[in-house]
Amino acid sequence: MGTGSFEPNFRKSSYSDRSDRVEVAEPGGDDTAVRDSRNPDAGHLSLPSPAWSALLGAVARG
Repeated sequence: MGTGSFEPNFRKSSYSDRSDRVEVAEPGGDDTAVRDSRNPDAGHLSLPSPAWSALLGAVARG
């Protein structure tokens, strides 16, 4: 889970649909922050760019 005092500017992911609500933010550097928009107070997961790219590739391949 992400920690720290900054609050990234989250936007709805293009991979979200009505049942899966994922928000992403690029807080700077090489990280991407991901959170559940239905439970934003639970925090976020920060992924380095290579891990984020690998995840998106895996999702695209099914």
